[in-house]
Amino acid sequence: DVQLQASGGGEMTAGGSLRLSCAVSGISVNDYDIAWFRQAPGKERDGISCISSSSGRTHYPESMKNRFTISTDIALNTVYLQIDDLAPEDTAIYYCAVRPYRSNNYASTAFPYWGRGTLVTVSS
Repeated sequence: DVQLQASGGGEMTAGGSLRLSCAVSGISVNDYDIAWFRQAPGKERDGISCISSSSGRTHYPESMKNRFTISTDIALNTVYLQIDDLAPEDTAIYYCAVRPYRSNNYASTAFPYWGRGTLVTVSS
């Protein structure tokens, strides 16, 4: 079974940095596309970034290009999301997701496997 577990969330102060982790089991993060999404209260789920580790290719929507960095540790089969210069609008549940194939479709519906999410709360 494919399982993902996001962790690293918590209560943060604006201007700080945070690194979220997504531990993956059942598949290798080196073989498929792994993505991070977030969902703020009362809003839709938004894509943050996606990585294909074997090629090194990353994707960020235009609005996420400046403060977010996705990376992987193949040995630990873990994907990370670095968030810099945190702001209150970053308050959301952050999810990692994986799809067992390559694609240029970055919508949430293109990812069949999801972790439970980790809550990030940023105060000003």
